[in-house]
Amino acid sequence: MEETEAVAYTITGGSGQYSYSKNSNFQRKAADAAKELINKSIAEKLDADILSSSNTFRLADLGCAAGPNTFVAVQNIIDALEQKFQNQEKISHPPEFQVFFNDHASNDFNHLFTTLPQERRYFAVGVPGSFHGRIFPRASLHFVHSSYAANVFSRLPKEVMDRKSPAWNKGRIHYSNSTDEVVKAYETQYAKDMESFLKTRAEEIVHGGLLALIVPGRPNGTPHSEAFVNRTCEVLGSCLVDVANKGMINNELVDSFNVGTYFASPQEMEAVVKRQGCFSIEIIESVPLERARPKEISSTLRAGMGGTIKEHFGEEILDELFDLFYKKLEENSSFIYDSGNAISLFVLLKRVATE
Repeated sequence: MEETEAVAYTITGGSGQYSYSKNSNFQRKAADAAKELINKSIAEKLDADILSSSNTFRLADLGCAAGPNTFVAVQNIIDALEQKFQNQEKISHPPEFQVFFNDHASNDFNHLFTTLPQERRYFAVGVPGSFHGRIFPRASLHFVHSSYAANVFSRLPKEVMDRKSPAWNKGRIHYSNSTDEVVKAYETQYAKDMESFLKTRAEEIVHGGLLALIVPGRPNGTPHSEAFVNRTCEVLGSCLVDVANKGMINNELVDSFNVGTYFASPQEMEAVVKRQGCFSIEIIESVPLERARPKEISSTLRAGMGGTIKEHFGEEILDELFDLFYKKLEENSSFIYDSGNAISLFVLLKRVATE
């Protein structure tokens, strides 16, 4: 069987009704909830010699999308860094800041850069490309941030797309509430991608530099089928089946569509970091997510995945699909939220010297 294609979700760019820039408040809340942890990370975990090692402090936001959340996250980091500099008596001249905004080449960088804050205190650079590979020179970054992006696979597990495989994910679009074989395929792909992600970042981050990840996850011991984020994927999959049953799309199109994301527990994240070996775990905390209304969830998912769904199924199903999705969210809101498992993971890692 041929290798599956790389996962590159196409967000809805621009500033229209369904654009990511107008429908990413859910992700904004996660970043806001982690602000104090970012402040703590820089105040307590960033070594003083990192601050004085260069005239330019370089930080990157991986999976920046088209704004505006990336600007908020970057400004939070810049504010914390400036406060850290002020508290260091040995540093008479704080460095300048250079910020690298990274996402896939298909990202709407035009909108991103036309909406850059005018009063920013940093030099902005766009870096297109998948963060699953090298995108920066060796030992060039001091701080790397990524929010709601590192949980996206480099590519789909090939087993779930193979009709002859026990893990063929017929009639479903995700591993949530699927067979053990499908779950195992997703778990394996997650571990492989995260280890590769960390290895790549270890080449790009200076020794003592920090990597901060904010990712949707699930509490330790929570079954995949009970996690909030997985339940929303399950509802979306049922809506695609309904659209197929109405004759708007072919059932085989549904069988060939899978969402390439995985929502790890703190234990899983910790295990991957320890296996990879290039980073120490400084902080790993579960951050509860504020309950979102069905309309917000629906508009967020359409802005984030609408382009990908359009490419696979065609534009004509989008209104019908997300109308169904919104209605099912309202009808099943207690089921989606009743377990209290709506969390983000905040993970702070420090690059350590390795032999």
